[in-house]
Amino acid sequence: MPSKKALVRRPSPRLAEGLVTHIERERVDVGLALEQWEAYVEALRTYGWETIEVDPADDFPDSVFVEDTVVMYKNVALITRPGAESRRDETMGVEEAVARLGCSVNWIWEPGTLDGGDVLKIGDTVYVGRGGRTNAAGVQQLRAAFEPLGAQVVAVPVSKVLHLKSAVTALPDGTVIGHIPKVDKPSLFPRFLSVPEESGAHVVLLGGGRLLMAASAPKTADLLADLGNEPVLVDISEFEKLEGCVTCLSVRMRELYA
Repeated sequence: MPSKKALVRRPSPRLAEGLVTHIERERVDVGLALEQWEAYVEALRTYGWETIEVDPADDFPDSVFVEDTVVMYKNVALITRPGAESRRDETMGVEEAVARLGCSVNWIWEPGTLDGGDVLKIGDTVYVGRGGRTNAAGVQQLRAAFEPLGAQVVAVPVSKVLHLKSAVTALPDGTVIGHIPKVDKPSLFPRFLSVPEESGAHVVLLGGGRLLMAASAPKTADLLADLGNEPVLVDISEFEKLEGCVTCLSVRMRELYA
């Protein structure tokens, strides 16, 4: 049986100090953010995911965005080297968590940088965004780690948003979705569907056609429901102020076999 485990990490009390790159800084309500995070985790559990809480990293404002610290492919956990130097030590607790789960652990090494938010997996195709946080050496190291396991790694440019998955994610049938003004080259994806809202480009596949999505994208939710999916909406307004999206807040582990 494939596993349904998800790594999550509770927000730091310093969340409001998190980095912003492509948007204006807004005031973040840390108390509300914690409530939103708890509702997000509860949504994962409701749909059958066992959540595993990585030890908090209270000194790191962005540590709730656990996706950036590790990339999973099959049973291999590739510990990243975040492009923002202030985030590099966020990986420590994550490394312990994946090792405890029995993953084979690899690392991105200097001079490589890679953020997990730049990696979109669709079957055995692994798209990696080459942008502000992931460099060419990081792309090469990702390729070296995963191609021997059967992955096809495809590098794509990212210049309009923080991470590849800030621009695009994929539906259960493999169709890539994105909000055109934020996508550098839609033609690089074999099947691409344009969505009407920027936050509508982000879905987390919960299984059974269910899509975890931000409540800030109601038009996209209607569009995707009309295509036979079942949107599950969560309010993540406080994380959106920090360029966060639904994908950033968890790492789903589907291929750990008991």
